[in-house]
Amino acid sequence: MADSEMREPTFFVLAALADRRKHGYALITDAEQLSEGRVHLKVGTLYAALDRLKQQGLVTGAGEEVVDGRLRRYYELTDDGASALRAEVARMQANAEQALSRLRLRPALMAAHG
Repeated sequence: MADSEMREPTFFVLAALADRRKHGYALITDAEQLSEGRVHLKVGTLYAALDRLKQQGLVTGAGEEVVDGRLRRYYELTDDGASALRAEVARMQANAEQALSRLRLRPALMAAHG
């Protein structure tokens, strides 16, 4: 996964799990908050993503409990998941720095042509 761009929903699911284990609804709300409303996960989409992330070894099941008669399944980030998230953050930071360095050159270019 380090060689390719991580999709935004995956990034925010992993980011939501970075601080502690969470159940599905908490992941949906955290991903939406962390993305400032850009990521709206549907339940089916979330659980398909969690199954994929479990197969990749990036998240793992972290217990179940019954709350108000409903089963809550908890998930947590694995060490490999934390490494993948760190790598994606570093990739994004490097891209942002490249863009910022070009933007810093912009006023000088405009003055030279003006």
